[in-house]
Amino acid sequence: MANFKTDSRIVLTLDAGGTNMVFGAMRSGEFIIDPITLPSNANNLDLCLETMVLGFNSVINRLQDEKPSAISFAFPGPADYPNGIIGGFLPNFPSFREGVALGPFLSEKFGIPVFINNDGDLFAYGEALGGCLPQTNARLKELGSNKQYKNLLGYTFGTGFGVGIVINGELNRGDNSCVETFCLPHKKINGVIVEEGVAVRAVKRVYGEAAGQPDHKFEPKDIFDIAEGKREGNKEAAIKAFEEMGEVAGYAMATAVTLVDGLIVIGGGITAAKKYIMPALLRALRSKLHTLSGEEVDRVQMKVYDLDNEEEFRQFAAGEQRSIKIYGSDKEVIYDPQKRIGVAISEMGASKAISVGAYTFALNQLDKQ
Repeated sequence: MANFKTDSRIVLTLDAGGTNMVFGAMRSGEFIIDPITLPSNANNLDLCLETMVLGFNSVINRLQDEKPSAISFAFPGPADYPNGIIGGFLPNFPSFREGVALGPFLSEKFGIPVFINNDGDLFAYGEALGGCLPQTNARLKELGSNKQYKNLLGYTFGTGFGVGIVINGELNRGDNSCVETFCLPHKKINGVIVEEGVAVRAVKRVYGEAAGQPDHKFEPKDIFDIAEGKREGNKEAAIKAFEEMGEVAGYAMATAVTLVDGLIVIGGGITAAKKYIMPALLRALRSKLHTLSGEEVDRVQMKVYDLDNEEEFRQFAAGEQRSIKIYGSDKEVIYDPQKRIGVAISEMGASKAISVGAYTFALNQLDKQ
C-alpha cells in the first residue's frame, strides 16, 4: 500500500457542492496549489460538465510541466462508483438524475484514470490511513499496549448522516456501492429514518419543538451559542437539540459497530457541539437490552470508551490483562478478556480526511493496475 505522506505523484481533487466546486491538486497528502472555486451550475448538465473541465484544466495549468497521475474526488450518490456513473435522486445535482458517466467522461477528456467515491467512504478511508486509526494505534503502543485496531467506522454529521467502513485497510464499497446509514430506523420516531434525527435539519427541528418556536431561523452554530449562553434563546432547548442528536446517532452506530467490531470516528461541523452530543451518544452505545426472560444484555457487546477522554483512553489501553496457567504446566500466558472499542471526534476534520482519502484511494488503485 502506498505511503501517501511520501508519495510524489500528483492527484487532482474536487470538492463538489451544489453551489460551488472547489478544485485542487495533492502531493504527499497535502494541497500544492491554492484552490480554484467555480460555480457548480448543477441545474444545467452541459454547463456543469464544462465547469469541471475548466476547473481541472485550470489546475493543470498551474502545475506547469508537472503531470497529474489521476483525478479522485467525492460526489454525492446514488451512484455506481466503481464505474464512475452518477444517477438517481440527487437534490444538489438535479441534472444528473437520469444518469451521467462522469468518470469515463473526465477520463477521456484528460487521459488519466478517474476515481469517484462517496464522501462518507473517503472520510473513513482518510481517517483509517492517516487519521484516527493510526493515531490510536500509536498511542496504544506508547502506553505499552499490544492491542492494535484494523477496522474503522467513519461517520459524518452535516446536511445528512454519512458513513464509511474500512476493513483491514481496505475500503468496503459493497457489491452495489450502497453502504448507507441514513436509512436505519430513528430510535425515537417509529417508521422514520435516522437521518431525520442526525443532521443539520434535526438540530433545528428539535430546538424549535422544545423552545416552542418552530419558525426560528437559527442554524446549529447559533443553537450551540445559545446552549453556551453566548446568544439569546432557550438554553435548555438548545442543549436538548444536541443531546437528542447524540442519542439517535449512538443508537444507530450501535447496530453497525456490533457487526463491524472496530473504532468509530466522527467528523463534520456539528461536532463543535461535542460536549453536548457525546455524552448522549456514549450512553446510547452503552445502553442495555433484555431477553424475554428479563436477562440484561449490553447493546454493544464490546466495552465502549471515549478516546478523547485521557483517563478513559488509559483504561482503554490497559484493558483487563491477567495471567492464566496452561493446563498441566507451571507456565502462564497473558490474557486480556476485555473486548473493547473506542469513539473519537476527528482531529483531521472531515474536509481534510476526505481529501486524504481521495488521494490515497487513487494511489492504491493505480498501484493495483
